[in-house]
Amino acid sequence: MKIGTRSILFGVHQFAIHPWFVAWAWWRLYGFPCDLRLWVAFFVHDLGYWGKPNLDGPEGERHPEFGAKVMSVFFDTIGQHNRIDVLQRDGNALFGSWSSFCLYHSRFLAKQAGMPYSRLCVADKLAIALTPAWLYLPMAWLSGELGEYMEGETARSPAGNRSAREWFRALQKRMAA
Repeated sequence: MKIGTRSILFGVHQFAIHPWFVAWAWWRLYGFPCDLRLWVAFFVHDLGYWGKPNLDGPEGERHPEFGAKVMSVFFDTIGQHNRIDVLQRDGNALFGSWSSFCLYHSRFLAKQAGMPYSRLCVADKLAIALTPAWLYLPMAWLSGELGEYMEGETARSPAGNRSAREWFRALQKRMAA
């Protein structure tokens, strides 16, 4: 079973746990998420990891495309009332479509497209800071993600000589900031 699939089934992107932390992060950042479309985005934004051989490699970096496609099919229809710009704050639209809202939760894809990352990206990062170590670390270890995240030259945030717990505390501080 590929690491992306393990992540969704029992890892840090677990389909029944991670979305709740994203929702909690959204609530803390922007207020309670009353729009059903936000809840759908919380639950589909990382499902594109399914079948991916890595999380941070070329295949894993494209994982938001699946969630963006789901959001596009169900919520990006002709007519302004279905566009995400109904979520305006101070007159500034967040994004033109729900698919881009989901797609640009990836800083990598947003930068590649010359677009700003979405508010979902910010909530997704804060979700890491909100997830307790007693939950995150066993899931990351069980799925094999821990090694990819903290070990080796290509690690997302190398641990160096720190323990997994110390590494995660530092990661949480960085994500909260």
